[in-house]
Amino acid sequence: MPDTDLKQRLESLLQLILQEREQAKGLDMVSLQRSAEAKQRLLQSIGSRIDDQSDPEVQQLAATVREENRRNAYLFWLTLGWVREQMTFFGQRTAPTSYGAGAAQISQQRGGRLLSGRI
Repeated sequence: MPDTDLKQRLESLLQLILQEREQAKGLDMVSLQRSAEAKQRLLQSIGSRIDDQSDPEVQQLAATVREENRRNAYLFWLTLGWVREQMTFFGQRTAPTSYGAGAAQISQQRGGRLLSGRI
């Protein structure tokens, strides 16, 4: 793969990552899904060829792509934590109070498998 083709793919990937962030902020889930699929195809087409490149421009572009992708991952991780927190909060507000045999209030785990990611 020539350097120019790799550079173009990395630049396209960078634009997709930035677009993905804006879509996530706007909660545009349909576009976000399309961007994630396009990003996956681009990543597969690039593969591990970046490591074999000696061109400093390609290496710098690859580092920028990695950094921006990490920023998105951190945004998604924080958002998932916030959603879990909100689900727990609302789950506690709607769940009835339970009492055990000794008339003590029983603490129940809220959220179940949906919030644990096991579904």
